[in-house]
Amino acid sequence: MSGTFVGMPAFPEAAREAVADPTLRGNLRHATHTIRAKRAAAVAEMSDWAELREAGRRIKDHTLRRLDRYLVQLEEAVTAAGGTVHWAADADEANRIVTRLVKETGESEVVKVKSMATQEIGLNEALEAEGIRAYETDLAELIVQLGRDRPSHILVPAIHRNRGEIRDIFRAEMGAWGRPAPEGLTDTPAELAEAARLHLREKFLRAKVGISGANFMVAETGTLVVVESEGNGRMCLTLPETLISVVGIEKIVPTWRDLEVFLQTLPRSSTAERMNPYTSTWTGTRDGDAGEGDGPRTFHLVLLDNGRTDTLADEVGRQALRCIRCSACLNVCPVYERAGGHAYGSVYPGPIGAILSPQLRGTGSEIDASLPYASSLCGACYEVCPVAIDIPEVLVHLRERVVEGGLVTREGNKVVLKPARGHAAERAAMRAARWAFSRPGALRAGQRLASRTRALHPRTLPGPGRAWSAARDLPAVPAEPFRDWWQRTNGGTTEEGTAK
Repeated sequence: MSGTFVGMPAFPEAAREAVADPTLRGNLRHATHTIRAKRAAAVAEMSDWAELREAGRRIKDHTLRRLDRYLVQLEEAVTAAGGTVHWAADADEANRIVTRLVKETGESEVVKVKSMATQEIGLNEALEAEGIRAYETDLAELIVQLGRDRPSHILVPAIHRNRGEIRDIFRAEMGAWGRPAPEGLTDTPAELAEAARLHLREKFLRAKVGISGANFMVAETGTLVVVESEGNGRMCLTLPETLISVVGIEKIVPTWRDLEVFLQTLPRSSTAERMNPYTSTWTGTRDGDAGEGDGPRTFHLVLLDNGRTDTLADEVGRQALRCIRCSACLNVCPVYERAGGHAYGSVYPGPIGAILSPQLRGTGSEIDASLPYASSLCGACYEVCPVAIDIPEVLVHLRERVVEGGLVTREGNKVVLKPARGHAAERAAMRAARWAFSRPGALRAGQRLASRTRALHPRTLPGPGRAWSAARDLPAVPAEPFRDWWQRTNGGTTEEGTAK
């Protein structure tokens, strides 16, 4: 999988730098608290939210179990509607396909709808290497692109920027990319939005090629769906003569009836809206000559694997493929709120990124091996997930993989991972605990020894354990082990003041 931010350190080092930035923390705290409060109010309006959540989970699980069948059905439907389907096993193949398709049009620039799949594979960089310039049209993505930055949030990629910073970026960079920012631009939201609108309008009107992702693909009709809030997606999907959509294979749903569930849960979980301002659907190509009807005359769908079938092979980890990219888990995560999205070293930050990236990319790199530990396991992410992904369960599952290694699927083949370096003490502690818990006599002796020496226990752990106890209180050892108390009191029935 492509898309690792080059040079990124492991999560603990990257997070340590982020939490020392008061401006970043203030931006994140304000934005995440605002979004999650609005989301909670929007969800509370739905008396059947729990039922919708369960329906979404079941639809996704049903589809993933029959993914091969629905993908073939989708290909047949897209082809029948006039589109062309391409299959990409990995990021390099997807980039080669898209680059070739753009070159065949003779164009040297494209407009893009916000797409995490294209960020995942590094498409913009691949196009630039071939002399093709890609223009991001989502407002937040435009801010990130103009600022030579990286996205830090699934829904709001520029969440780490405040209005003053955005104004400065527009003033300094817009002219090099097209229409410059208006003179005297201030940091009021209306002026910033108008500057972006004027800057992008010329690109919409002259672009002949559009590139998009998709939130959903409907297998029964070959229809693709993009939901967004600004209208830029509608412009990219309808004005260019050629449309190329790069979509992960897990984004498929069987029928329009299934789609109806997600069009209720996605907007409330992401933008706290009852419905998306713009829901665009397209099936194949438009009919007739140029000028008749809306939509592209040529449509290409690139179906992206890039580690997804490997993830599907993991019975615990595959639930990450249910994700509909709502970002609700990021907005409630105490770790994300303090560390920000850049620390995750991936286009998928936050709790979902901590379980998705190590599965798509593997845990061989230092940063991917550290991501399953980027969580307090508080469970808030699971509570807000509209498709009931048990993120804490997968985090623990991946931590075991990092520490112990074992059999996994990589590029369709079964391979045995070696334990990651740096976890020898953890492995030794877990093995010692397993030995003790499987021997009641040894466990009882250890408990008694701990109780009798409790006055000598340190307040913090020594050595590698110092990092753990620096932010936590060590639990006090009781004066008497529970088993001894139970035997002495007959289960509490002979304690003073209780029945005898």
